[in-house]
Amino acid sequence: MSTNLAQQLREGTTKSHSMAENVSFVKSFLGGVVDKNSYRKLVGNLFFIYQAIEEEIEKNKNHYAVKSIYFPELYRKESLITDLIYYYGDNWVNEVNPSSATKIYVNRIHQVGYNNPQLLIAHAYTRYIGDLSGGQILKKIAQSAMQLPDNSGTAFYDFSSISDEKLFKDMYRISLNSIPFNSIEIEQIIAEANTAFSLNMKVFQELNSNLIKIMLMLLLSSINNFRKKNL
Repeated sequence: MSTNLAQQLREGTTKSHSMAENVSFVKSFLGGVVDKNSYRKLVGNLFFIYQAIEEEIEKNKNHYAVKSIYFPELYRKESLITDLIYYYGDNWVNEVNPSSATKIYVNRIHQVGYNNPQLLIAHAYTRYIGDLSGGQILKKIAQSAMQLPDNSGTAFYDFSSISDEKLFKDMYRISLNSIPFNSIEIEQIIAEANTAFSLNMKVFQELNSNLIKIMLMLLLSSINNFRKKNL
C-alpha cells in the first residue's frame, strides 16, 4: 500500500523551500550574481555535508527504510572532490574546513544516522532530489556568472550514472511511497526535512554574511586609499 510519502514531503516542505530560495546568497545566485570565493566555500561546505549523508546511508543501507532509498548513483562526494581540486588545487584537503553552520548540519546527520536512521530519508530527499531537479539550470548559471571554462568547477551538477532523470525520479518516488511508515513516522520525517531545509539556509546565510564582509572590506579599503590621496 502506498503511503504517498513523496507528495506529503513536497507539500509539507513548501514553506521551507520558499524561505530557502529567498536567502540573499541563493537569490543572488539564481539572479546570475555569483562571487567565486563564496561559491568555492559553498562547494567545501557541501563536501562535508554529503560526506556525512553518504557515510550514514552506507552504514544503514540494510535498514528497512534506508534500503528503499539506497541509490549510490546519487552520491555527490566524488564530484565535489573534483570541483574542490579545480577551485583549491591538489592541496584542497588542507585548504577547506567546514563552517560553523556546516558543523551543526553534519552533527545532525550523524546523530540521526545513529539514533533514527529512517530520518536519513529526509536529508537525502532534501539534498539529492533538489540537486537532480535543478542541477542543469544551476550549472549554466554558475558557468556564465563565473565564466568557467568547459565543465570545470561544475562536476557537482553532473549525474553521469543517471541516464533518464524523469525515469529515475519516478522510481525514487515509488520507492519512497512503498516504505511501510505509519502516520506518526511520516510526520517525523516531514519535520526532519524542514529541519534539513533550515540547516541548509543557515549555511547559505553564512555565505551571504561572508560576501557582505568582503564588500565592506573593499569599501573601507577604497575609502582609506581616497583619504591618503587627498591628505
